[in-house]
Amino acid sequence: MYRLQSLAARSLIAGALDQCSPLTLTSLTGVRHKSQGPSVEKCGQMRFLTAEAKASAGRLDGKLREKTLTLDTLNPQVKAVEYAVRGPIVIKAGEIERYLEEGGTKPFSEVIKANIGDAHAMGQKPITFLRQVVALCTFPELMDSPSFPEDAKRRARRILQGCGGHSLGSYSASPGVECIRKDIAAYIEQRDEGVPSDWENIYLTTGASDGIMTILRLLVSGKDSSRTGVMIPIPQYPLYSAAISEMDAVQVNYYLDEDNCWALDINELHRSYQAAKQHCQPRVICIINPGNPTGQVQSKKCIEEVLHFAYEENLFVMSDEVYQDNVYAPDCQFHSFKKVLYEMGPEYFNSVELVSFHSTSKGYTGECGFRGGYMEVINMDPEVKAQLVKLLSVRLCPPLAGQAAMDVIVNPPQPEEHTFKQFHQEKSSVLGALAEKAKLTEKILNAVPGIKCNPVQGAMYAFPRIFIPPKAVEEAKALGMQPDMLYCLRLLEETGICVVPGSGFGQKDGTYHFRMTILPSIEKLKVLLGKVRDFHIGFLKEYSGLE
Repeated sequence: MYRLQSLAARSLIAGALDQCSPLTLTSLTGVRHKSQGPSVEKCGQMRFLTAEAKASAGRLDGKLREKTLTLDTLNPQVKAVEYAVRGPIVIKAGEIERYLEEGGTKPFSEVIKANIGDAHAMGQKPITFLRQVVALCTFPELMDSPSFPEDAKRRARRILQGCGGHSLGSYSASPGVECIRKDIAAYIEQRDEGVPSDWENIYLTTGASDGIMTILRLLVSGKDSSRTGVMIPIPQYPLYSAAISEMDAVQVNYYLDEDNCWALDINELHRSYQAAKQHCQPRVICIINPGNPTGQVQSKKCIEEVLHFAYEENLFVMSDEVYQDNVYAPDCQFHSFKKVLYEMGPEYFNSVELVSFHSTSKGYTGECGFRGGYMEVINMDPEVKAQLVKLLSVRLCPPLAGQAAMDVIVNPPQPEEHTFKQFHQEKSSVLGALAEKAKLTEKILNAVPGIKCNPVQGAMYAFPRIFIPPKAVEEAKALGMQPDMLYCLRLLEETGICVVPGSGFGQKDGTYHFRMTILPSIEKLKVLLGKVRDFHIGFLKEYSGLE
């Protein structure tokens, strides 16, 4: 701001301003002040000018203060974190979007982001009842409005009664609002056909991700060969690899069987576990069901085998079930790990430590922005559970609006209620459209030479395998990138389609994939798939000379 030409003048200002005299301010800034004494504003200006003068002197002397935080001093575990679904491809897509908005030209008019499971960003409409309840909770004055149904008002009143000061603006208990935890327990009992659920084992979370990170923090310990090994499926959702890197645990990969629709092979679990024991202590196994990025739905037999394996090897089980409502294949059914564990008998149900996760972000609601979720913890040591509560209390509580949204998901309108018809129609419409898009995606991709896509049985993604010619593989290596990264960058730059390379999720050596969401509208999805088909054929011609 007050820039003078010479260091001498700056030094004069620095010395004069320390005195805070009205004369100095008038003569040096040209501002007249009626009062005889220095004002707060004047002293503030003086301090600013003094700091500026000293900083300038420092620059001239070549003695700039070094940064405390640099890449050399940064926590090395943070540098090791990678998160593919918001990685380089997405950054490039944002740059192209801005270029188009500024009038730039490309062979396409828009970027279609199929990189992330963000339903509302892709045009999905909110479920009316959920938004009504959250609106009422947020602005209780709406209770007097005839535009809101009594069913929604009844739920909102109950939620608000559980909040401090009857307001969503209050903190809740760290595990969450008590009546919402009780509703979740009732939902789980109904979902699992009578398997008991204790509401005191329910903890509200800021999305499922928050719960997953919290449980991993409890599990990770040790050094060298005693470091905690975390078994994760490959392909996996990058939250897991990122969390493992950040916590300096050991990632233990077990590979899903692509030739068998991404099924979980018990023999592969044993292989992975025995290999890991040579350099770490495997203590936890993570399962994503339905699968992300693979879209598979695990069978009951498969789940039984996993739980038996965990029982035998004394492993803690983390079951990511955020897509439990997203099952499309007629021959598939969602089975919760808890229900299967219960059916295996008391020996298993009373001993295997299991945490399962759910979220507002997926399912038929797609309410990602509310960051609502919960976890159910069973068979955790009571002393450890006390430590869990302590850890949760550090973050105070999850967002109250997200907790309210989670309550609506587990306590939706019932058939006898006035709002049920509209709710049921909206829910069926969303899930029906997703089922249609799952079949369409599989059909179109499998008709393209050099692409093989397993059935999208559930979740919101396809993870097709793509053939990349050796010439393109060599070019990618010369550029210092993975071959499927080269493929996805080219796809983005030539078509405006943003998908995520399979290398960001993990894949067997020598295989290449990309993950795409099936969330765009039917019309836009057809455009997307058509562009992928044309691009892939052109890519093969360019690098293989194929006609």
